[in-house]
Amino acid sequence: MKELWGREQEVKFFTEARRFAAPEQLFYLSDDDRYYAYWPKSYKGSKSTLQARNTLIGKYTEKWSADLLSEFAQSKGYYAVQGVVCDEIGLPRISSADVAICKTKNISQRAEDILLIIEVKMSVVWNWELKYEGGKEEPVCLGDYTMHQGNPGLLRSDTMLKAIGKSINVRVSSPKASKIPIIVLGNTPITPNYYEKVDHLKRSGIIQGFWSANPKPLDGSATLGLLGNERESVKATQGLGFYRFDTYRELLGKLGELFSEERGFFSGMRTKGKLGEFIEIADRETTYEKKAERFLALIRE
Repeated sequence: MKELWGREQEVKFFTEARRFAAPEQLFYLSDDDRYYAYWPKSYKGSKSTLQARNTLIGKYTEKWSADLLSEFAQSKGYYAVQGVVCDEIGLPRISSADVAICKTKNISQRAEDILLIIEVKMSVVWNWELKYEGGKEEPVCLGDYTMHQGNPGLLRSDTMLKAIGKSINVRVSSPKASKIPIIVLGNTPITPNYYEKVDHLKRSGIIQGFWSANPKPLDGSATLGLLGNERESVKATQGLGFYRFDTYRELLGKLGELFSEERGFFSGMRTKGKLGEFIEIADRETTYEKKAERFLALIRE
């Protein structure tokens, strides 16, 4: 059974990255020559910027996410593919889908063969210090994200905005994108000022969810209920626009729900009279599915 995100995944990332990357590409160097993943809250010295790690953790988490989803995809006869390109729905090579569940293994896909788009927005969550002891180096955990000065993953506003912008671009690129669910997969909670926003994005059909694959982002935190308990580690927002998975089985259940029904996104401004006309025409169809298909077709004309 697959494991969700945790501290052990971050140890693995640093260990693998150190095979080819210098410490300065992965850690900040403090005034007293200590290597930190993030500046500790108590640090008052001079600071530098660190850009190289973003690319490395991005590649690692995209591969990790594809592996996490591969078992589910295979159970349905599909594939979890990294870097999917589909120009007709706004996924060119320079802005490909991080991961997608598709009917084929190809990088270049037809829109009708893409079943789920996953935008991966994950990063190093905990703070780490690279220590050397007994001729061996190892990352030592210094605490969770409340103990450092960084804003990892979905806690960053620019990360959220990039994910939202890319999803909107896909949605408006072609009617063929209307049936493809989009999930933003992270490994942190979101900030309170995004609670209503993500719920609205889910209700409107633009993004089907901001999901966190990190069961315990706070050290010692228990599984929590809906919004209202320890907001920093919220389990889910009221409208389920954000949802944190505590087990792999729970993730499989949510994925199953996404694949159990065909959905359709539409957006437009029409007069009440025109909408009434469309509803009347669509109502002549014999099933709910056919009524929906007819209504969406009329909206897009």
